[in-house]
Amino acid sequence: MRIGIDIMGGDHAPVETTLGCIQALGQLPDNVRLALIGDRERIVPLLEKHQVDPSRVDIHHTTEVISFADAPTRAFSQKPRASMSIGFRLLKEKEIDGFASAGNTGAMMVGAMFSVKSIPGILRPTISSIVPKQHGGVGVILDVGINVDCKPELLQQFGIVGSLYAEHVFKINKPKVALMNVGEEEEKGNLLSQAAYGLLRDAEDINFVGNVEGRDLFNDRADVIVCDGFTGNVILKEAESFFWMLRKRGIKDPYLDRFDFEDYGGTPLLGVNAPVIIAHGISKAKAIRNMILLTRDVVNAQLNEKITEALGSPAIS
Repeated sequence: MRIGIDIMGGDHAPVETTLGCIQALGQLPDNVRLALIGDRERIVPLLEKHQVDPSRVDIHHTTEVISFADAPTRAFSQKPRASMSIGFRLLKEKEIDGFASAGNTGAMMVGAMFSVKSIPGILRPTISSIVPKQHGGVGVILDVGINVDCKPELLQQFGIVGSLYAEHVFKINKPKVALMNVGEEEEKGNLLSQAAYGLLRDAEDINFVGNVEGRDLFNDRADVIVCDGFTGNVILKEAESFFWMLRKRGIKDPYLDRFDFEDYGGTPLLGVNAPVIIAHGISKAKAIRNMILLTRDVVNAQLNEKITEALGSPAIS
């Protein structure tokens, strides 16, 4: 297995991204190689300092980066030698099995769509977030920001791909799928929620359990919670703000500590033809390490193949 890492992507690149790769190599088997895409002069001294076996890595040299200020739709044509551009080229040409970055999220979305493209039948790719459960384990909420305006069919599809993600990556047996709403009754919510409820209820091969409310986010009523990206992003940012507020106040708790995004590393872009993992722009070494380990898990789970099979369409070669 070969995993490509955008060493130049993120607020703390290239030092923290390289250190994250070094940490990940300590937890990965020898048959996993990392393709480090970035400034060789900044990468090599860190590898040597930490005595990394050079046979475990390949370096694709570039000093150019697609920054957070770059317009995603123009970035790849304007910066073909940027680390993210090279990463998607390697992924498209199957020189790597997965590609991960803490860089410009919009550019990661655009790059995936133009290089490996969407899985046939996918209306729009989606991203999710991990939800720590009160009694252990995790759940998944999606979408959390890239699809702020949704149609009912899109929410149904989120339920399908979210269920597959929970089952095959987090090993949740027969994940319970629910729709985020303002009440539990079937007729509750706006027109989008009411229409999506019927589609999710009728969807084959998912375990739909009905509506849940915001208070159910962290209990065990659902393993996969579906919502539009506007709602999901508000929920995600509110949870993050409470975590950081409690930490600043010196409040420590084993459960609350599980809200630290660095423990999860990133999230896959669900619905594209190859594993693409997106991490938070402020990620440091710990988060980068976990981003790489998640990429490994997504590749091993053959998640993209599972989504393709569920949608009944042949994969694009």
